[in-house]
Order: sequence, then structure tokens, then C-alpha cells
Amino acid sequence: MTREARPISSLELNRATLARQMLLTRSNTPVLHALEWFIGLQAQAPQAPYYSLWTRLEAFEPTELSSIILDRQAVRIALMRSTLHLVSANDCLLLRPWIQPAQERALKGSFGKRLVTVDLNVLAAEGRKLVEEKPLTFSEIGKLLAPYWPDADPEALAAAVRTYVPLVQVPPRGLWGESGQAIHTSAEAWMEQPMLEQPDVEQLVRRYLSAYGPASVKDMQAWSGLTRLKDYFEKLRPGLVIFRDELRNELFDLPDAPRPASGVIPPVRFLGEFDPMLFGIADRSRVMDRMYSKRIFTANGILRSTILLNGYIEGLWSIKRDSGLAVLHIDPFRPLTKEEQLDLIQEGQKLLEFAAPGVDHEIRFIK
Repeated sequence: MTREARPISSLELNRATLARQMLLTRSNTPVLHALEWFIGLQAQAPQAPYYSLWTRLEAFEPTELSSIILDRQAVRIALMRSTLHLVSANDCLLLRPWIQPAQERALKGSFGKRLVTVDLNVLAAEGRKLVEEKPLTFSEIGKLLAPYWPDADPEALAAAVRTYVPLVQVPPRGLWGESGQAIHTSAEAWMEQPMLEQPDVEQLVRRYLSAYGPASVKDMQAWSGLTRLKDYFEKLRPGLVIFRDELRNELFDLPDAPRPASGVIPPVRFLGEFDPMLFGIADRSRVMDRMYSKRIFTANGILRSTILLNGYIEGLWSIKRDSGLAVLHIDPFRPLTKEEQLDLIQEGQKLLEFAAPGVDHEIRFIK
């Protein structure tokens, strides 16, 4: 028997999303657990995962995340949407085989014409051998393979190796307060474990709904970069609750997942670059006005740092450092009330203490 979908308002959907995203109250969950809760954090900017966790976890210290990267409990690897993510070692072994079709589709779209003369199986074997002997940059991978395929583009060769060999970035890349080139080895060599052959996709759907629900099939497909996920949702349908949003979209959710009342008042929050909330769903109208999209998402694919006011994205922020002074610039999309300014100043001071300890701090509003 088909369950009748319940209506859910835009405001109720907003509050449910904030609850799943740990943005109503900061959580005391351990860092590794939080990383797995979100099924990884986008990490194109090396420090982005630190800001994502700071705004969500109580008393978060950057060393907590750096230490699990050094201990190889978490790794930086290209996953969903072929973009760099920081995930737990266990999720790396689970997710990388699952998203392989999307990786191959992305390679074909970007470099297919430049790889027509290359035996990709041979290339993958040679590339794996190189990176397992010594971690390498993408440029080094391409240059070392070029003599074997002189008619192929070295950039395309390196991209193909990344597609067919799960490459992780090794520290110090991605450690708080440190810098370093992005050098790569295979995930199997780094973690001394094989990839899983058959991921439990139904369990992944449940995990996705826990962190990003209520959500549509389209939402999860946008998050993962994969297609044809509808069959998995249909198999799970009898055990899920079904909603219809104000645009009549069908949304799925776990029965016992938190869905706070619309009257809950969210706190001010500063979201870092590439925040997971905005990459986790296709329809972002539940947390932002579409008219702001071009200010938040740049033409070259950068998702800028944003501020949440009453649960919705209402501005941008950045920190500029110079001669012992760190200045937090707040750029609101609309006029702020005095109470909103005070809330932003209070939370902004905490952000500066986290991001720039040991120097003078200042907060400036951009008019």
C-alpha cells in the first residue's frame, strides 16, 4: 500500500535541515564521528573542513582533525562529484568504488579525446606503481608517464590515473596551519586495506537522509554525482516517511529523524568555504534565496564563506590578516537589525579566536 505524502512547509524543511547539519546547537560528537555523519566534508580549500566542524562542534580544536589525518584515520581523496573530500578511512574504502562510474564519466567528458590511443588498464597499472614507490604531484605523474605515451597529453594521463587508481593526498597537505604540495599515493597503500567491492547503497541512502534529509532522489544524486538512485529509494520506501514540499516535490526521510517545529529560532552561524549543507542538496531554496546564488557560488566553482541569520544565508564573510591584526569582514545581503549585528559580533569574536589566535582582532561590516 502506497503511503500518502505529508505536506511540509518551507520553514519546517529549513529547520529540519539545520537540525541534521548540527546548526541549531553545537554537538559534542567526536570529530571522526562527525566526519562520518556528513559522509565526508568537501576539501577543495585545505582548511575548509576545519571551519565546517568548528561551527558545528562544541569546543572543537583543529589538532583533533589534524591528528586523525596524521594517524590515517581520515584521508583527502576525490569522491562525490569528482571533487576533493576529507573522509574517514572506512568511508574512503566504501565510497570510492561506489562513485567510480561518475569518475569515469567526468574523465571522458574532460579528457576523453586526449586518451583515445591509451590503454587505460596499462596506464592505471603503471601509475599505481609510480605513486606507491613514492608519493607524487599530478604534474610529476603526467611527466613520468609521458615517455610511454608520447602522443598523449600528460595532464590527461595524470587525470586518468586519478580516475582508475584511488589517490589520496598525504600530509602535511590538509593539516591546520601547515602547507605543502598536493602529493598522492594509492589509498590501498596508504591505509594498507583493499577497497570494498560491493558497497551497501541502501545503507548509504539511510546515512544520507540522516544528515541531509528530508530529501529527494534528485538531492542525493546532486550530492553524489551519480544517477539512477531511484530504485534504492523505492526499495526503502516502506520504511521511510514521505513528504511533499510546497512545490510538490517528493521528499524522503527516516521516521525517527529530528524535524523541529518551525518556531525554533536558529542561532547565528558562520559557514566556511564549501560548506556541506549547500552541496548536500539540489534545491537550496530551503536555506537561501536563489537571487543570491551568483554572490555565493563564483564562476570558477568556489563556494564562498557565508553567514546564517535565522536559518538562512544572508551574507558573506572573510578574514584578512596583516601585521598582527586579523579583521573579520562581514558583508550582509540586506540591512541588519541592531540585534543581528550584536549576534554576529559575538559569534564573530569566537570565529576570530579560532581562526587567528594570538593577534589583535577587529570586526568590520561592509555597507
